[in-house]
Amino acid sequence: MSNMRRKDRETAPYPDWLDDILDCIRADKSVRKDFDHGGRLHIDRPLPFLCVHVLRGREDLAARDVSAAHASYLIVDDVEEALPIIDAVGNVLRERFGAFMLLDIDELEHDTLITADAPYLPPFEIRLLSTDDAAAEQAATALAEGADIEQVKFRTPYVKSFELAADPQAMALAQGTGFPLVAVRFAPIYRQPESGHIYPDLRERLVANIFDAGLKAFAAFVGATQTLKLTTHRALGRKAFVDAVSRADRSIDDVASTFDFLLAVTPINADAAWREFKANRFRRAPQFLYRPLSVQVEAEKRKLFSVAFDRFEDPVLYHLYREKQQELDLQLSLISARETGRFVEFSRALYGPVEPSLHRIAMDILLKTEKFVHGDEGGEDEAGIADCFEVETAARHMIEQYRQQYAGFTAEIELRDDLPSGLLVSGERLLISRHTRMDRSRIHALLSHEIGVHLLTYFNGSAQGLRLFRSGLAGYEGMQEGLAVFSEYMAGGMTVGRLRLIAARVVACAAMLDGRPFPETYGMLVDEHAFAPTAAFNLSLRLYRGGGLAKDAIYLRGLLELLTHLKAGGALDPFWMGKISAAHFIVMQELSLRGLLKAPVIRPAFLTHPQAQARLDKAWAGLTPLDLITS
Repeated sequence: MSNMRRKDRETAPYPDWLDDILDCIRADKSVRKDFDHGGRLHIDRPLPFLCVHVLRGREDLAARDVSAAHASYLIVDDVEEALPIIDAVGNVLRERFGAFMLLDIDELEHDTLITADAPYLPPFEIRLLSTDDAAAEQAATALAEGADIEQVKFRTPYVKSFELAADPQAMALAQGTGFPLVAVRFAPIYRQPESGHIYPDLRERLVANIFDAGLKAFAAFVGATQTLKLTTHRALGRKAFVDAVSRADRSIDDVASTFDFLLAVTPINADAAWREFKANRFRRAPQFLYRPLSVQVEAEKRKLFSVAFDRFEDPVLYHLYREKQQELDLQLSLISARETGRFVEFSRALYGPVEPSLHRIAMDILLKTEKFVHGDEGGEDEAGIADCFEVETAARHMIEQYRQQYAGFTAEIELRDDLPSGLLVSGERLLISRHTRMDRSRIHALLSHEIGVHLLTYFNGSAQGLRLFRSGLAGYEGMQEGLAVFSEYMAGGMTVGRLRLIAARVVACAAMLDGRPFPETYGMLVDEHAFAPTAAFNLSLRLYRGGGLAKDAIYLRGLLELLTHLKAGGALDPFWMGKISAAHFIVMQELSLRGLLKAPVIRPAFLTHPQAQARLDKAWAGLTPLDLITS
């Protein structure tokens, strides 16, 4: 049949648009051609396969989304429309790679295994068919094994093989083109059987997992035919994102840019509040004052939920942006509840509670470091104290060093009167409070924290092409702060006082979430854990700002996650690509393998410290937080 069609082309050449497509493929250019009735040919890059879905007048099928998630796919309304396109494209790709296969994806008409009176949810049917060549059979086997997955909750797949002749569509595609073919048909379990309404979460899981099984089928075919060298099946995914992703990325970033979350909940009268607290003999919580909110919360929420993700054609990116949308919604709810009783509950939802295991580790750190405390935590010699101007000078020097690595490192520094003592990164700005006074020996470590991690990942994320990686994937803050604390150790600046502060934040955060008032938490830090009055006040301020912010527990939690990751042999490099959480590490690796992410344009300067490699080796061997002050 394939020979017959090639003979026909001698008298009936391809239309101009198809010849143009073939020229693009031969020139390694991407292809995106729309057809009538919602059809499309999309080729991210030349690959030895094509995913095919035949619409037959149907709409809103999960099978269409599975097909469109692949790097190379054809969606058409009927088989006859598909055949000449497949024949032309397939022959060009087979000539290039030496082999070519089709993956035909569709849905069964009904979820035949579900019954109204079932005492539990039975398995759902997946049918597999393939041509009888060895490579296609290996691909079908890989798809069957890949479809037997746990992530599709509620229902488990029942995979059954059928003869190709049992499916007219698959038979027509195989006979009409002569290419190796695998066909998969799955039950529409994402639809309610009576009404046809969608289970959105189930649909999302089903699409992602059938898609991944399809990648495994392609990888098995590639392995059997030796057409490409692969490190993982995920390398066969897309290497470019569609315009819909760029549009949604800008829209999400526009909403995120309308407010600065931490500045919105940080008091502007810290010094006056401290004086008030002292005047009241530490018995009454001080009154905190805040900046007026410049964001119209409801308007931004409307914009946020008007962002469409349904044309992403990429389950991984779809999931990342849905997560970010939900996180921004929670942040907007949190700042709108500032200074109300709802604030602490939104805060708990955003950052989580203090787990008993985390609290035990924090208490252990405080108890085992008591012997290093001499009545006044942070009571350094005045001669060793640096003011905000000395910190600013050191920060400008470090920023200039990073700018020499990468001209796009355009960080700015602002000295502010409206911040408590310390430093804060907001976007591309390093904010330094004019009230800052700190141990001079701690400057380099603290700047490694703020500049070497927070600003570095912002600019590396900016270089990725999607703003999401600079503003941060959902839940990124825990790992960011864990990396930042670890950077202080790598820079040789982790001290007993610093580790005690990080541990005390966890213990005090637990007290705040348990409903203890500000004066009691302050008193606990001073009387039970020997913190200096000013240090205890500043720590309490951070926790009770806005009405109770649970953020400060993430520093120790993130550090523990990072140390666990390193002990398991994990690398640091993916974390420098942008602002990500530990949960996104595998996702970042996949996107990197697919070519959607670039290597970090800047690497942290603390990695070049003379003792950096030795310290990193110790972390890979296994470290506890207490080891950071003795290693």
